[in-house]
Amino acid sequence: MDEVVENPVMGTADIARVMQLLPHRYPFLLVDRIYDMDGDQSAVGLKNVTINEPFFTGHFPQYPVMPGVLIIEGLAQTAGALCVHSLGEGYKAELVYFMGIDKAKFRKPVLPGDQLHYHVRKIRNRGRVWRFYGEAKVNGEIAAEAEISAMLADTAEARAFASKNG
Repeated sequence: MDEVVENPVMGTADIARVMQLLPHRYPFLLVDRIYDMDGDQSAVGLKNVTINEPFFTGHFPQYPVMPGVLIIEGLAQTAGALCVHSLGEGYKAELVYFMGIDKAKFRKPVLPGDQLHYHVRKIRNRGRVWRFYGEAKVNGEIAAEAEISAMLADTAEARAFASKNG
């Protein structure tokens, strides 16, 4: 089982801090806590998967399984929070745009009652664009993995991007 043993030298974000780092809110905030935050290099996010998650009512009523796309989103949220955290207390990203998902693989279902640990490691970054490799684990076993890229943006940049690429 994945036991949370936090390294006191590395950063930690409880749910209040996660909500400062990310613009996401319930029901789309998919990270409950982040620990072992090592600058902008790596971190581990934690999601307690419960039966009362709204997606379980339709995916699937007789055999509830967490949708793979939401597992990947949880990896991306963990990586995005790490990026914002590494930029310091004064920085607040208004938006974190998902730019790409590569090499995604789903290895085992994630079920109600599981603790999902999102392990993310930076591959590279250029300016406000970041690329991470992530593994989502349950009981130490990989449930999903992917390479993800995202961009931090403020509202004005987002509007300009949307109107230009419309």
